[in-house]
This record gives sequence, structure tokens and C-alpha cells, in this order.
Amino acid sequence: MRDKITQLFCLQKNACKNNTTDNRGHNVPNKVTSNGTTSANGSFGAEGPETETDSSGTGGMRKSLERKGSAPNDAVHLQRRVGLFSGVALIVGTMIGSGIFVSPSGLLVRTGSVGVSFIIWLACGLLSLLGALAYAELGTMNTSSGAEWAYFMDAFGPAPAFLFSWVSTLVLKPSQMAIICLSFAQYAVEAFVTECDPPTSVVKMVALLAIVMILFVNCYSVNLGMAVQNIFTAAKLVAVLIVICGGAWKLFQGNTQHLSNAFSGDTPTLGAVATAFYTGLWAYDGWNNLNYVTEEIKNPSKNLPRSIMIGIPLVTLCYALINISYLAAMSPTEMIDSEAVAVTFGNRILGALAWLMPLSVTVSTFGSANGTLFAAGRLCFAASREGHLMDILSYVHVRRLTPAPGLIFHSLIAAAMVLYGTIGSLIDFFSFTAWIFYGGAMLALIVMRFTKPNYPRPYKVPIIIPVVVLVISIYLVVAPIIDTPRIEYLYALLFILGGLIFYVPFVKLGMTPRFMNKVTLFFQLLLEVVPTSSMFE
Repeated sequence: MRDKITQLFCLQKNACKNNTTDNRGHNVPNKVTSNGTTSANGSFGAEGPETETDSSGTGGMRKSLERKGSAPNDAVHLQRRVGLFSGVALIVGTMIGSGIFVSPSGLLVRTGSVGVSFIIWLACGLLSLLGALAYAELGTMNTSSGAEWAYFMDAFGPAPAFLFSWVSTLVLKPSQMAIICLSFAQYAVEAFVTECDPPTSVVKMVALLAIVMILFVNCYSVNLGMAVQNIFTAAKLVAVLIVICGGAWKLFQGNTQHLSNAFSGDTPTLGAVATAFYTGLWAYDGWNNLNYVTEEIKNPSKNLPRSIMIGIPLVTLCYALINISYLAAMSPTEMIDSEAVAVTFGNRILGALAWLMPLSVTVSTFGSANGTLFAAGRLCFAASREGHLMDILSYVHVRRLTPAPGLIFHSLIAAAMVLYGTIGSLIDFFSFTAWIFYGGAMLALIVMRFTKPNYPRPYKVPIIIPVVVLVISIYLVVAPIIDTPRIEYLYALLFILGGLIFYVPFVKLGMTPRFMNKVTLFFQLLLEVVPTSSMFE
């Protein structure tokens, strides 16, 4: 019955017959595994045969993934519409969000020193760049969407990949979006409430409204989602430039007293440094988001590493100059006491134009949330296509070719977190759990250097880079547990391992409740979505 519905959609909307044109994009063609099921080319788990490369070194797999036109009988698929500029915008626009406006005071509290906090800002940028360069090698080896999920499938098999999709889909990506939308709402409401703190209920309502708006944009059109991302990224860079120019003017006037004794204060403990890294790395998070949409990048073997090499150093430079600008206008104590550092900065520097700062922050956070959801929906799409999540999450809209079910699913979880969470607790949980998987991706790269030495690698990093990032990842996970043991860390680990309860029956053994077919068909008709592998079934 599902095939009949799919054929009906294709006949009515002409979704399938136009796939022969050159401008429809590039899908990841399906392949038939040894057990007779279909999977996406580029996902080489333990349950399917490996694709061998040709003698030329370019690899038959790579050629098929990056061809210029679709094959005559391609099914409905995501199109390659993300170029170099959009790739940089996705990285920069996602990274520069609420973190630089929420995190500066947190770093000062945890380090107790301006100098140490500044070093950690730079170190976080360097660590993000090294990690992203390692991800560039992984992303050009396997151009399937899904980032860590696809790399774990290649290196370790389906079980670790499922655990990643389990945690990321239910916790990491939704919590990231919830944090950003709460920050957006906080700054947006403060612009209208000056004499008291904004009501919590109003802040959460505005955050929910932001989630709905971003969901609509990304479900309506990929081009519209990327246009919003490009425009908001350009706007936030203008806002960053305003802050930097204001700080430069204060420094020109001789306001350097807060920078002169930068290393005064007690030396922070190793655990405090690790938790300070969590706060700083939250501001840099998003450096791997482009890897989630690799199937939609034009010429990913070139544009993926180029976008990373342009985007992350640009963000690091902006963050360093913004922190200097803050300290040129206010003392470390004032930064710690201020709940909205950027707004306080604007009140002191911009005078009558101080309203530009809360506006800039809302623009920045909205763009960051848009990029976060854009990437998160592709993780659902990739994992569900392999059978690791519900089938409906791998379907795309029959006309708009957007992964609408995955986007809606992520938005619903993010909305629930907005209703019941706070920014501080979400940041700590997110950072601790995320770096477990970042370290796992580094280990996957190292393992595949030995298990898949002949894989085509259009971009290759020195082996020392993933080793260094892996060691730092282990430190960031272990140090806070040793320094300040908290029951939340145990809960996080138990939640990760708890995914095995669902993996064994539903993925490993292939058990499916009878009612799921009816649920899938209901949402397929409701949302007008079809499976991307329909023409191969």
C-alpha cells in the first residue's frame, strides 16, 4: 500500500518524472546489501558489503556521489543546493549565536582571571578548528549526511551509530536549539521590559514562537532556509563589527585598565578549566554542522574543507576581538553581574542607539537556531533511512523535497525542553554528552586509517590532529567527574547506554510493532511525504 501511495504522489505532483533533469541535484544512490535490503551508498555498516575503490584512486563510490546529474530512475531525494558561501554561512551563522553573549561571564566566573579566560577562548577556537579539519576528512571520505552517525557506521558498525542517533535525536540537537531559542526570547523580551526582569512564561512563549517560525521556514523550502541563514549571518557579522568598533574606540581613549592585570587572581583547578572549556566550547559549537548536510553540498570534497577553513578562523577572530571590546567598556565584575553583557555594552557605548544590541542579539540567535534545525533534521533523515529510527523520519516532502518529518520531530522535543529547562543546566548536560561523541568521531578516523587504508580521501589531515582532539575530549569528559562528581553525569551515561534496550529488539532483531505501519501511512498522507528509496523497493 505504501508503494501505491508513493506512486500516486509522484503521478499527481510530477515529483519523480522530473528527476532526469540535470538541475534536480545529486542524491546518494541506494545499494542492495547482502541481506536484500537497501541502504544509502556511503553508509558502510557491518550489515552491508563494503564498496571498493577503483585503481585510479578516485573511487567509484566518490564518482557516483558527486555526479552532475541524477540517474534516469532516481527516487525522490534531497538536492545539492548548498554552495561554498552557504556552507560558510551555515558554519558561521550557527556558531555565532547566543554563546558569545551568554558565555563571557561564565568563563570569568569559572577561571577567576581575565587572562586565563582569554586563553581558553582562543584554545576553544583552536580545538574547534582541529576537530573540524578532522571532520573534513571524514566528510570527504563518506559524503552521506548524518555526520557522526555515518562515521560510526563506517568504523564501528550499527550499535555505536544507533547510540549516537538515539542521544542526538532525543537530547543533543533539541537541547542545543532550546538553549538558543531561550536566549533569543530573553533578549527579545528584554527590549520591551526595562524596569524588571521579563516574566518567565512570556520568555518561553516567545521561544516557542521562534521554534514554530524556524520550522515553517525549513519545511517550506531548502532554498528559503539557506536564504534566511545567509541573510542573518551577514546581519550578525555587521553586529559583531559594531561591537568591535565600539571597543576599539574605548581602547583608543585609553581604557585599558581591565586588560593590564589580566592574570591576577587564583589559579583555577584542572576541573574548573574543564568546565570553563565547556562554557567556551558551547559558544563555538556548530563547527561540525556542515557535515550533517553533506548530501546537499555542491562538490563536497572541495567545498566542505574550504568552508571549514574560512568559517572557523573567522569566528575565532570575532570572539577574541569581542571579548577585548567588552573589557574595554566594563570591568570583569560588571561582566559577571550583567545577565545581558552585550546589552550592557550597548548602553555604555552606543548611547541613543543602544537598542541595536538587543536587536543584534535576537538576529544572531534566530539565525543560529535556523542553522541548528537545518542540520538536525538531516540526522533524523540519515539514521531513519538505515532503520535506526522510525521510517517516517526518513521521508521527504513530495513537492518541496525537505525532510519535514525529521524537522517536526526535532522541533517538538526542543519545544518540550523550552517549557521545562533552563539555559545553565542545558549547557552543562549538552557539553558533557557531546564531547563523548566528538571523541568517538576522532577515534573513528584513527581506526579507519588502519582498517580502510585505501579509501579515497580527497582531504587528509595529519594523524596527530585527531589524536590531540581525542586526548582533549577524554580530558573534557573525565576531569569534571573527578573534580566535582555530580549525579547528572551518571544519568547522562546511563541514558546513552539505555539506548541498547531499544537497539536490540527494534534494530538488531528487526522487530516492528504492527501499529507502526498504520502510523507511518497516516503521517505520510497527513504531511505529503514519500520515502526517498521508494523506486527501489
